[in-house]
Amino acid sequence: MIPINLVFFFVIAIIFGVLITYKCTMMYARIYSQFCQGEDMYSFDSRIRYSEVDSNAVLTIESLIDYFQDCSTFQTQDGPATMEYLRSKGIAWVLNSWQIEIKRLPKLCEEVTTGTIPYMLKGPMGLRNFFMKTTEGEMLAVANSVWTLFDFEKGVPTRVTPEIIAAYPVEEKLEMEYLSRKIDIPDGDSRNGEEIPIRRHHLDTNNHVNNGQYIRMALESLPDKTLDVTHLRAEYKKQALLGDVLYPVVIRSNIGDNKVYTVSLNDKDKEAVCIVQIWA
Repeated sequence: MIPINLVFFFVIAIIFGVLITYKCTMMYARIYSQFCQGEDMYSFDSRIRYSEVDSNAVLTIESLIDYFQDCSTFQTQDGPATMEYLRSKGIAWVLNSWQIEIKRLPKLCEEVTTGTIPYMLKGPMGLRNFFMKTTEGEMLAVANSVWTLFDFEKGVPTRVTPEIIAAYPVEEKLEMEYLSRKIDIPDGDSRNGEEIPIRRHHLDTNNHVNNGQYIRMALESLPDKTLDVTHLRAEYKKQALLGDVLYPVVIRSNIGDNKVYTVSLNDKDKEAVCIVQIWA
């Protein structure tokens, strides 16, 4: 007969071995994940909120862009080149263009990971990818963006500083189709949308219209607001300020089998402030 104290010893040893095995497995899983995704890749986890979905309980495109913008802001605020640092130098990042590919928009309460990948810093330019994926690894959306570091005191682009280079480790860019940041106005049927006066809720910390607000304006200007959007592009040409008025011009065309709406948000002089192109 085996002594009870020896049985107790074997049980404790087995439990201890299981715990060690579990911890090692989790550690190697994290290492593998970092190896596959890049240990410097910046991301954050979230859950789709009721305030972020449409009438079908699906994440809105505007909220998707908010996630992307929040991700890059979180990375910036984690330092060393925070918004406060940039403001002290009289400089700021200005977004030139978006290119977004949407595979599927997540549903209410779905858990997601949003990440960003700076892949080039050169002179005054910064190129950055974004992605949103499920916790199971399903890629929901990917994006490319082009930025310029701008000196607002001198009114010219300026080179990235050592602090900025340290803040954004450069990695390999995502696999996606990379289009020109310039958007040509196509031929097609056009209509004028309702004029949009710029209110305080449109502004961001730089006191001009936030990049995502232009996307909201363009989507609201569409005659069909139930489109299943697969691609979205935006080219930012000027800054709109409090008290300005934007005049949307919507052009409908086709690219292959895709129905395409190009929305030019114009100023009072009929010059484009932002051009947004929506594929469905």
